[in-house]
Amino acid sequence: MHRNSDWDKLSEECGIFGIYGAGYENISSSIYYGLTALQHRGQESAGIAAERDGKMRFHKKMGLVREVFDESILDKMEGDVAIGHVRYSTSGESYEINAQPLVVNYRKQSIALAHNGNLINAKSLREELEEKGSIFQTSTDSEVIAYLMARNYRMGLKEAVKATAGQIEGAFALLIICEGKLIGVRDPNGLRPLSVGVMEGGEYVLSSESCAFDLVGARFLRDVLPGEMVIIDENGLESVVYDKRDTKSLCSFEFVYFARPDSVIDGKSVYMSRIEAGRILAKEHPAVADIVMAVPDSGSVAALGYSQESGIPYAQGLIKNKYLGRTFIQPNQKLREQAVKLKLSVVKEVVKGRSVVLVDDSIVRGTTSARIVAMLKDAGAREIHFRVSSPPVTHSCYFGIDTPDERQLVGAVHSLESVKEIIGVDSLGYISPGGLMESIGMDRSGLCGACFSGNYPMEVPSSGGEFLFEKN
Repeated sequence: MHRNSDWDKLSEECGIFGIYGAGYENISSSIYYGLTALQHRGQESAGIAAERDGKMRFHKKMGLVREVFDESILDKMEGDVAIGHVRYSTSGESYEINAQPLVVNYRKQSIALAHNGNLINAKSLREELEEKGSIFQTSTDSEVIAYLMARNYRMGLKEAVKATAGQIEGAFALLIICEGKLIGVRDPNGLRPLSVGVMEGGEYVLSSESCAFDLVGARFLRDVLPGEMVIIDENGLESVVYDKRDTKSLCSFEFVYFARPDSVIDGKSVYMSRIEAGRILAKEHPAVADIVMAVPDSGSVAALGYSQESGIPYAQGLIKNKYLGRTFIQPNQKLREQAVKLKLSVVKEVVKGRSVVLVDDSIVRGTTSARIVAMLKDAGAREIHFRVSSPPVTHSCYFGIDTPDERQLVGAVHSLESVKEIIGVDSLGYISPGGLMESIGMDRSGLCGACFSGNYPMEVPSSGGEFLFEKN
């Protein structure tokens, strides 16, 4: 788990992982390992669904992967195809019933669904389904997708998935088990990542990030394309392009924050993009200082890049407690603030009397940043020059990051000078939007940076009223 910035309570990212392998032994154990590699994308709940000979077995609960599963549970979940999900939801209350994968039984057929992303038309679709007699058990937009699949199933499986993908709007990467097949779907804008790997025995693997492939002995094959559906069964992998629009808007925060550094997304190394962001940040906002430090772990790689470019030595002045489990997912603001001191401690000998460049991935509300700065000052830091490897967050996200009302975004309602005063630093510098694009190696036409600019890749609800109680 690497979340320590203001995004701790704003992320809605989830991780999904699936394997198809007829006769593959211990498939659920391999899903377990894949989900463990994706644990940084969700720490609230975990689940696995496996199917063999038309029988669906599934298990899901609140907690980390290692807390939800043990050998006795995994041994009972035999399958030729399986999918898993880790969830990090923050809107409203959290309930075990909202954990995924969702399993829906329809016309003697079971459909298992795992979803990463967020729909912007979920509320209207749900109301329409309810008017036609659907009874919802959860408060997630993922259940809307499952019911649409069931409604469209009369068209046949392939057409049902295509029709459903055409009805939903927003960000989504989906894994589906139905008729013994493993299906992966990526939204037409490619906002959420999804990649394909293959194991030595020919088994196919689908994952939110490529970093999970190594853990199960798979090699990266390719990314699922925006607007593409892949259908995997005993005949191999079939590609179906269900939406041919020539657009791409991969979420830029996958590179800034969400993804693990050892992942490659759409051909771009997350680690190298963060190193380059730090280098560019040092060019755009130089500082005279004794050491460069990171807010671990999300700012660590960018801090290395800043150090390399500036020539200022890198030092580990903040230590992260790696054994807190799920403490930080508590929804109460006061508990979040207290958790900062539980998660991070200062090495006083490193910072005392020194001028520090402190690098983090983002500033959202500013409260967490202010508390970290206060801890460093209490430890004797002489100066703190705060550097941020993303531009100011000024607009709400509708595609999977639960940013609060824009009035709560410190970058939206305060000037740079005011933010500097609020968090209590001697200087403050954000990477420019152009610098971020350069660090990733994509131009603005291939990335979504709406949270920085308000330029959304599609029309979004003006009030956010389309959202359901929970997001995924």
